Amino acid sequence: MGSERRRWLILVVGMLAMTAGSTFQYGLAYLIPAFRDEGLSLQQAGILVACPTVGVVLTLIAWGAAADRWSERVVLSTGLGLAGLVLLAARWAHGTVSLAICLALAGAAGGSVLATGRLILGWFARHERALAMGIRQSAQPMGLALAAATLPALAAGGTGVPLLFLAALFLAAATAAFVFVRDPAPQPPTAGQKASDRKPASTSPYRTPRLWRIHSASALLVIPQFTVTTFALVFLTDARGWTALDAGYLLAGTQAGGALGRLGAGYWSDRTGSRLKPVRIIAISTGVGMLALAAAAAAGSSVAVPVLLFLAVVAVSSNGLSFTAVAEYAGSAWAGRALGIQTTSQNALAAATPPVLALAIGAAGFAPSFAVVAALPLVAAILVPVTAERTAIVAQAGETDPATAGR
Repeated sequence: MGSERRRWLILVVGMLAMTAGSTFQYGLAYLIPAFRDEGLSLQQAGILVACPTVGVVLTLIAWGAAADRWSERVVLSTGLGLAGLVLLAARWAHGTVSLAICLALAGAAGGSVLATGRLILGWFARHERALAMGIRQSAQPMGLALAAATLPALAAGGTGVPLLFLAALFLAAATAAFVFVRDPAPQPPTAGQKASDRKPASTSPYRTPRLWRIHSASALLVIPQFTVTTFALVFLTDARGWTALDAGYLLAGTQAGGALGRLGAGYWSDRTGSRLKPVRIIAISTGVGMLALAAAAAAGSSVAVPVLLFLAVVAVSSNGLSFTAVAEYAGSAWAGRALGIQTTSQNALAAATPPVLALAIGAAGFAPSFAVVAALPLVAAILVPVTAERTAIVAQAGETDPATAGR
């Protein structure tokens, strides 16, 4: 198989893996009615829905280190395969505690896909990496859309069939990863460069503040993203008087918009040669949008609806760029661990955002809560290390993309 076909096939496999992981991690919320029909309380169902995220957060950095040590093919096929087998066993779990343990273990295993991304670094040149990563990350809203379209219908007779469906997704992705994923061939040294100089640097990239600043900014940008994702439906029904059905149809369409937003941001980054300048602009746009939403909510204006739709697309569009920047800054020797740290911090704040903001909205209302959230992406814009980007690009080009090292 030619290298051109191979790299695009690897990208497709990565999308399949991300889709499987997202359908499971974020889609269990669509099984809450089925869990309640089986006798669970709303609180018990909520705990079950949170279990995959708990498992993911606990194992992401370990999966990243494993990817650095052994390869993404091993990590993806092993982790996804284990997740599928655990979900098969979950169909026969007795009691809420046993099911919660199975879901947490499946999340811990399936989290392997969130700690990977080094393949993009090796198979795609720098001028096309952001778009490739954007395509891969667009699988997250696709997974949500798949969950919304399939899990409620499959749960008509109980949760056994949806768990079987999710297990099949994981096992299919694990098989594809094992069969088709290959590590890229080592790049030949450039003119005048010794082969020994081409070895990935083992020095920790965390000795400088650049990666820490990217991690911090990316984590802060998760909060407005999950604010919109979690409370848009409630805002439209409670504050704007929409029916839940109409609001659901409208917000389902924003998933496609979010996926296209990630692709557009990746294309923009590749054309301009910068990862972090677009991230800063997106952060500022998100902060201004949240302020506009807060003002519209306070005034009871219908302008809140188009602003909400704008945020549903823009707030999620920087995700692929930040992942690409982290992988490039960390280099091939540290990319797995760096992506694990990146995703751990994002998932931790993503898990904390709904309960904390629910308390804030209950106490102060939508407008003040949205105004507080608006400050966070503006802080993130300050944290993004744009001025240090060009120096890092030159350093990483010599390591991971010799074709561009001399430019």
